[in-house]
Amino acid sequence: MANPIQEILEKQVMTVAKAMEDKLDDEIASLEKLDEDDLEVLRERRLKQMKKMAEKKKRWMSLGHGEYSEIHSEKDFFTVVKASERVVCHFFRENWPCKVMDKHMSILAKQHIETRFVKIQAEKSPFLAERLKIVVLPTLALIKNTKVDDYMVGFNELGGKDDFSTEDLEERIARAQVIHYEGESSLKPKSTTQVRRNVRQSARSDSDSE
Repeated sequence: MANPIQEILEKQVMTVAKAMEDKLDDEIASLEKLDEDDLEVLRERRLKQMKKMAEKKKRWMSLGHGEYSEIHSEKDFFTVVKASERVVCHFFRENWPCKVMDKHMSILAKQHIETRFVKIQAEKSPFLAERLKIVVLPTLALIKNTKVDDYMVGFNELGGKDDFSTEDLEERIARAQVIHYEGESSLKPKSTTQVRRNVRQSARSDSDSE
């Protein structure tokens, strides 16, 4: 006797497969209709996109993207977040959990050059630590357009242990849309409410604290 559940699953698989086949056929048909002028237009458009991306990468690299570096003063922090649209900042102290985070951040900095990856010693940055309410270390501040969109505090969101993978951290950071991520890790293929705190450098009274 046939299993009704199995039959339903098979029909669903066949339906999805047919839809994907039809979509592919449509794309092939569209390509076949292109003449030489259309192909030239597509080629020029692609070249422009590649040139624009190359210029972006050159600018990112000039700002320190592509490497994980330490910020040595609070003033430098504001300079960094103003210069780069996307920043991941690790507030750290010299302890084992922060060294674990350093290892993963170094890898991600090379994989996601669209984002600046930096760290700053929390105990030497009292103004920032108080303003951003940094208490537990390590804490990652996930910054877009000079504003902290999200925080990752400790390892609680990564299983509560220090043996999490770089891919797990990458996925967590991606939730704040601070890195380019389309559901597949740039490191290895894998099948929030956001709290905003303005970190723009404000009035002269704030600058004195930096």
